[in-house]
Amino acid sequence: MGAFDPASFGACFADPPYSSGGNVRDKAQATSAKYQSAEHRGLYPEFQGDTRDQRSYLAWSTLWLGRARELIAPGGLVGVFSDWRQLPVTTDALQCGGWVWRGIVPWDKTESCRPQLGRYRNQAEYVVWGSNGARRLTGRVAPGVMRHSVPRVKHHIAGKPVELMAGLLSVAEGPILDPFMGSATIAVACLRLGLPYVGIEVDPTYFEIACKRMEEARDEAA
Repeated sequence: MGAFDPASFGACFADPPYSSGGNVRDKAQATSAKYQSAEHRGLYPEFQGDTRDQRSYLAWSTLWLGRARELIAPGGLVGVFSDWRQLPVTTDALQCGGWVWRGIVPWDKTESCRPQLGRYRNQAEYVVWGSNGARRLTGRVAPGVMRHSVPRVKHHIAGKPVELMAGLLSVAEGPILDPFMGSATIAVACLRLGLPYVGIEVDPTYFEIACKRMEEARDEAA
């Protein structure tokens, strides 16, 4: 992110690796084992950066969120995905990075998500959101809960629905900064909404997947 000028983006939306798991052994598992049922393993490439314990996850998140804030215009939005385990530290990291924490948007994945016998479904993930300082009370209003099922056809182990991203971005100003591009779901949503977009991805395999997906999305929109 050091290549960009200060305040050159309108918002930052990010779906970082959660590093989720109840203990060290869980965190060290392959991402397909952590986030997919057995019948779906091997369909998508593994992804990097998902083995941090919660203390290092907080420190790492604070670092990238602080750097990202420097690139966002005053009043610009931030949205960071999290599961229930990392939700408390994500709200801390957002504030440690200098953002004003303004709330949480639950993503209701519907009853189509993986069941756990004898337990409540892990049916929700969360978007911790805030702003770079004060934000004017103008513009559109977006839903406070987003209900979208997990896509049956995905491009990433932890892929999100494009419609979910489009709903989140409906109140944001561009250009959009995406520090964890993955399979370019946020990019496709930006293309649909006409928002300028810049994505960053360290994994060469997923970078190729993202570029191909964006080309296909542009062709469909033409």
